[in-house]
Amino acid sequence: MWRAYSDMKEANWKNSDKYFHARGNYDAAQRGPGGAWAAKVISDAREGIQRFTGRGAEDSRADQFANEWGRSGRDPNHFRPAGLSNKY
Repeated sequence: MWRAYSDMKEANWKNSDKYFHARGNYDAAQRGPGGAWAAKVISDAREGIQRFTGRGAEDSRADQFANEWGRSGRDPNHFRPAGLSNKY
């Protein structure tokens, strides 16, 4: 998940947030049940903190959808924005 977060910051690409959420959760889940569990705990905590600090509930739901998508083993590229470098 840290790699996806770092890549998101490096890419600084508009509308790429959901892709990196899905990719981070996908990568973690590929490490096995413990990775999927850790990804869920981290994602839930992150979204909870952001909602508490005033971030919109709608955006948080969209992030959680992308998180669950990736954790379930679905292709994160579903959320890939046009023009994002193939490096990511």
